[in-house]
Formats: sequence, C-alpha cells, structure tokens
Amino acid sequence: MRAAARPDLAAIRRRVAALAERCGRDPAEVLAVGRLSHLSGVEPHRIPGVVAGTSAEVPLERRVHRRFRLLRATRRDRHGREWPLAAIAHDFGAPGASLGPLNAGTGLPRMGHAAGVQRFFGVYAGFLLADSKSAVERALALSVSTVADGRDDLEHLSYLTGISPQAVRQTLDGRPPRLPLKEQVHQRFEHLRRTRPRQDGQAHSLTSIAGSFDASGQSLTRLAQGEGMPNLAAAAGIQRFYGVEGGFLLADDTEALATALALIEGELECVERERENPMLAVLRAHDVRSIVTRAGRLSPQGWKSLADHLDDLLAREGQLGVPGTNGGAPDEGAAAGGETP
Repeated sequence: MRAAARPDLAAIRRRVAALAERCGRDPAEVLAVGRLSHLSGVEPHRIPGVVAGTSAEVPLERRVHRRFRLLRATRRDRHGREWPLAAIAHDFGAPGASLGPLNAGTGLPRMGHAAGVQRFFGVYAGFLLADSKSAVERALALSVSTVADGRDDLEHLSYLTGISPQAVRQTLDGRPPRLPLKEQVHQRFEHLRRTRPRQDGQAHSLTSIAGSFDASGQSLTRLAQGEGMPNLAAAAGIQRFYGVEGGFLLADDTEALATALALIEGELECVERERENPMLAVLRAHDVRSIVTRAGRLSPQGWKSLADHLDDLLAREGQLGVPGTNGGAPDEGAAAGGETP
C-alpha cells in the first residue's frame, strides 16, 4: 500500500485504544506519549501533532541526527553514561570519527553505518530512517496489533518481510542466511517491485519510484542491477513509495521476521481472547460499551423509558419474549419441554 493511501494515524489510534480495552489493557498506558516516543524515536512533544496530521515532517538529515541523539540519551551504558562514539562504531568495525557528522548533525551516515548503529542499540532496523508518520504508525501497531486473519504461512511471512520463503524457513529453524548488506538491499528492492505492482500488474518503473522523492530513475539503476547501494535519502524514498516500514531494506532476516511474527502473535492473542469470551465480540460488533456508557448518565425514570423502548423494538422485530434472546427467557414449561399455556 502506498504511503499516501495509508489510514490516518488518528483513526489507527482510536482503533488501537478500542482494541486495548477489548484485550484488557489500559489504553492510556498502551498509548502513552512517552511509550510511543520510545518505540518510534519521535520526540514526545511532536507525537500529538503527528497523530493529528498537523505536524510538518522534519528533513531527513535533521531527523536522523535527532533519532541518534535520542538513542544515546535513552539507551545508556551500565554506568548511566552515554555510549562513546568509538564504542558504537567499533561494534560494526568502523572508526569512531566516522560517526562524528551524524552526532553533530552535519551529515548522513552510510547505509552500513546506519544499520550498525541500530543493531548496537537494539532498535528496529528503520529507527533512524522512518518518517514520523511511519514511525508512529509502527509504534501503534506494536502497542496492540489490529486483528487480521492471523496467517503465518511462509508466503505471508515472505510478503511481510521481503525474505524468500526458503530463507524464512531457515531463519525460523535458527539458521538465518547471512547476506552481504548490498545483496540484501537489492533483493528486498526487487521483492517490493515484484510483490507491489501497479494496478495493471506491471512493476513500477524506476522513473516513477525515483520521481516520488525528486530523483531520476537513473539514480536507481545500479541498485536494480545489484551493483550498488542507495543512499539513505533514496532508501527512505523507496520505502515510503511502497508504504513499508522504514527498516524494510535494512533489517537483517532475524529482525524482519521477528517483527512480522510479533504482529501476528498480537493478532492471534486478541482473537483468542475474543473466542474465550464471546461477549467481547458482541461488544465489538454492536458498540454496546458506548451505549452503556451513555445510559449510565440516565435517571431512574430514564432507565425505565429505555427499557420500555427496548421492549418496543424487540416486539417490532418479533423477538419480545422469545427464549434465547435479549427479549425473553425460557419459562418452566419450555425448559421442561412442555407447551406454554
């Protein structure tokens, strides 16, 4: 789904809040601004505006710098101090000086460096890269997943992650393939073009993809041929064009599959709760909670009027006094299998 066609975040937030209640969670806790900020990397003060659609997007270079600074400020070492640049860079075999421009906000890191920073801090693969809407959308999804059909077959997991079904099976078995980052990014890009075609079934052209972020189709030629890596701006544009999360191209197989399985697990957990308590499905289907909440403000006379009105409605639908419905209960004769006089 293209990013422009995504549901607005305010609607997603309302659905997540309702789903949290049905799953026995406190919506205020699930959707706390601090929690969404921690999951998404979007500053707390910007969360309400992003959800409402009124907050302007931050330029990529400034956004990546802010996310990196947030990581260092909120994920500290065991002594409570910020990790030094040298320690972060050493983890992926680079000199600490290579992170200087990122830390100062004067330049973007290379794709390999961005992947290494995110892996060092244990955040999802698009943490530095995702635009605010994508980041908050992902945080909402991880807070309480929307209920879907719960499929977990290899093809579905392949579609969600960009990993081939065979590689999905290997990863599930604890033997994830180790691809060079350049080859992985190339495979994920080709997966997007193959599985998210135009309405006529043809793959989107490189020109149309690149044009969505004001670049030329030629700039993606080497990526399409598996001969080069996109820069961070191009990677962000590709992911936004196809409406996938900001780490789709960067996540290693284990990270990508873990995210997909976490979403499916959340879906199944909520479905299971509804099966265990059928009343939850009734509440969901008929918005009974909203009715009861409003009815709670009625006076005793109002309650009587409401009951009389319900009887009138049930009578019109032929349900008044019918055993097994809200309009009536089995009498002794019916319960015993006898006739009602």
